[in-house]
Amino acid sequence: MPDQPARVLVVDDHPINRQLLQAYLGNVDCSVLTAASGRDALDICAEQRPDLVLLDVDMPGMDGFEVCRRLKSTAAGRLVPVVMITALSQVEDRVTALEAGADDFMTKPVERSELVARTRSALRLKATYDSLESAERVIYALAAAVEAKDSYTEAHTQRVGLSSRRLGQRIGLGEAELDALLRGGMIHDIGKIGIPDAILQKPGLLTAEEQREIQRHPELGERIARPLGSAGDLLPIIRHHHEAYDGSGYPDRLRGQEIPLAARIVAVCDSFDALTSTRPYRRGRPPREAVDILLDGRGKQWDADLVDVFVDSLQTAGSGVA
Repeated sequence: MPDQPARVLVVDDHPINRQLLQAYLGNVDCSVLTAASGRDALDICAEQRPDLVLLDVDMPGMDGFEVCRRLKSTAAGRLVPVVMITALSQVEDRVTALEAGADDFMTKPVERSELVARTRSALRLKATYDSLESAERVIYALAAAVEAKDSYTEAHTQRVGLSSRRLGQRIGLGEAELDALLRGGMIHDIGKIGIPDAILQKPGLLTAEEQREIQRHPELGERIARPLGSAGDLLPIIRHHHEAYDGSGYPDRLRGQEIPLAARIVAVCDSFDALTSTRPYRRGRPPREAVDILLDGRGKQWDADLVDVFVDSLQTAGSGVA
């Protein structure tokens, strides 16, 4: 039996917009499903398991942010790429889309060539998810278990993986490197499975001993992932995502270009997501404040060039190719 074409769900409350996007996808090897509301979209996702969702933001009743949030909270929908399509262009709006779990976003009016390119890229992303070997699925399940231990970090690693892939694409990395960024970003904190909950969820500042304990997680994570046959390109990300550009990080105090590029990319994306997320010991910072912190740490905590590209991606409408 031949492979079935990928299924793309187009969600928009305006029929003309649905028809337009469907026409744009005519040359893409996919079948197109449509939904006129957020509720219909969730029902279709549950019943027909699309491989990609093109989701309008501004809809009555349930907006696209909420649809994305609900879809990504389900086991079946967690790994379905979602491209948000919106007329909104503020940094906060794009951050809201990413926090809701969106894999990419496009601004209206949508151009055919851009939509086709984004759709093909997102479908390749879904194919990567679907082709994970069984051992790797276990590793990802462990990574999800780390997040499940702490509701404050729910979906953090998925956002970091997707954000890292976008940043890697903006600096011109190839598909294999982008896949490694996605996968490594998603399991970069897997070593926290070996850190006591009392430390991970502590509402106050950590003691020096507790700080040393939590700083073990990159090395623990590397040991957990090392037996995985396909993890060779992920191990540097797992071990070195807490190294600092000035050499003050851990576990190996690497500095500058000694730190693997993929780990430097994940470090920027991980830090921004951590800064804007609420944790047991503090509330999340506004995106603009987090950007200021990244800029202040250029060349000290983080690679200056990568910080500049990342910040530009937040400030440029339509950025974030998945």
